[in-house]
Amino acid sequence: MSAPAAAPDLVVLTEPRYLALDESDPYQRQIRLEENLVIDALAARGLRVARWAWSDPAADWAAVGGALFRSTWDYVEHFPAFMRWLDRAATQTRLFNPAPLIRWNVDKHYLQALAAAGVAGVPTHFVERGETTTLRAVMDTRGWETAVFKPVVSAGARLTYRVERAGVDVHDARFAACVAAEAMMVQRFEPAIVQSGELSLMVIDGRVTHAVRKCARAGDFRVQDDHGGTVHPHRASADECAFARAAVAACPSLPLYARVDVVRRADGTLQLMELELVEPELFFRHHPPAAVALAEALIARLG
Repeated sequence: MSAPAAAPDLVVLTEPRYLALDESDPYQRQIRLEENLVIDALAARGLRVARWAWSDPAADWAAVGGALFRSTWDYVEHFPAFMRWLDRAATQTRLFNPAPLIRWNVDKHYLQALAAAGVAGVPTHFVERGETTTLRAVMDTRGWETAVFKPVVSAGARLTYRVERAGVDVHDARFAACVAAEAMMVQRFEPAIVQSGELSLMVIDGRVTHAVRKCARAGDFRVQDDHGGTVHPHRASADECAFARAAVAACPSLPLYARVDVVRRADGTLQLMELELVEPELFFRHHPPAAVALAEALIARLG
């Protein structure tokens, strides 16, 4: 009788639909490439690594040394279950990023905390669930001609809409339905998003490793590749790196990994769009050494 297989030292977290990746799908091949860069770097340093779905009811989290969030992109669709799982798993193994940071970052109210810490961000107005207001009222009060609204718990541009004040009434019914169901945020639209793109700076253990520029397809404002956006290597400037480091330093604790999404306005100033600490795409395919940096920083934290 053969001995039972040893439990992995580390689990890379995914979701059920990406547990068995389809090599015929370009998007899933990309997931495999990105995750394998990290897995191979960890394995080369002596760790046994496996990929598990976070929602697998049979998973024995206490048996593994740690779990690294990667392609857990369905958590928004199953948010209450995800938060219950997070609470349980955090008592059984080490999570990266840690559970307190995940809880802080899944709700975009964190932008208020970063603004209070001096991190310049795109002007944002939060509308709490059930609050009685209109999109027109928000835009009139803030003096915005163009805005974007989306949920405070969101990913992949879910329920994200661009609105012109001249046509705001067309969107008010949709906005009201959203607010009845969940908290929303309204942000001033930054033209630089469609003019020059959004910059994403990857920060591993407090150090900027690389950056990309994400551009929306013609006629759209969403930079995610799900919506036709494209990604291009970007050589981050000194002020961009300093901005990203400052944003990460303002977190409640130093994250293992972060993606800092920023826009450079026409006047040259930088503004934070989002700070992603849960399951951000880290674009290792554009800079594979960053996957090695993540593996080494993770091993150091595991001790």
